Amino acid sequence: MVDAVRLGVNVDHVATLREARKGSDPDPVVAAALAELAGADGITVHLRGDRRHIQERDLDLLRRTVHTRLNLECAANPAMVKIVSTFKPDHATLVPERREEVTTEGGLDVLLNLSLLKKTVAEMRDANVELSIFADPDYDQIKATAKLGVRMVEINTAKYAEARRPEQAAVEADKVAQVARAAAKLGLRVLAGHGLDYRNVVRIVQIPEIEELNIGHAIVARACLVGMERAVREMKDLLHR
Repeated sequence: MVDAVRLGVNVDHVATLREARKGSDPDPVVAAALAELAGADGITVHLRGDRRHIQERDLDLLRRTVHTRLNLECAANPAMVKIVSTFKPDHATLVPERREEVTTEGGLDVLLNLSLLKKTVAEMRDANVELSIFADPDYDQIKATAKLGVRMVEINTAKYAEARRPEQAAVEADKVAQVARAAAKLGLRVLAGHGLDYRNVVRIVQIPEIEELNIGHAIVARACLVGMERAVREMKDLLHR
């Protein structure tokens, strides 16, 4: 078990603020640099089909300036395969995507989309990009993910993060822990994320199989008040086991 869980900082919502005025500030590329200076172990962005926040310009500059590890979240479709092959992030995470959603609403249904995912995984593997799947804490989905031949799975922690009663949070955290153990036994490296913040992250950190968390909204929201470097350092302090 590692002494601390790695932190991937998602800077999407810095771009969301920029796009509110269609200007140039705040710049997610600058935010990523500040996050790295504060100790982030990686930078995550989601290039959506509707380009509501991150743009190709951002991805291009991030690919050239990120010194840790660049993780691109994207849908499993031919357009994104081409983008991954062109920009070659260190890591790509396949996620579901609906134009109507405000944020990602659930894990990718691997069982339902197995044929498409087999093709997408093969094409992205040809681009020499490390892959993971964003999946709900469901054993059948994790098992199907392992069969795809990817090395990593990111477990969706949304239901845990959204739980309003302590007993409900405990149940959802236990689901994440059980699936993390199962994924590790299947040979998958285990990541997690979605909805985690400064109050609820500690319980997830204690799950020994989880080696990295991707956190965006909570850090960006905190950064609006105290600055990106302090916001990242405060989160990093919570990730020690």
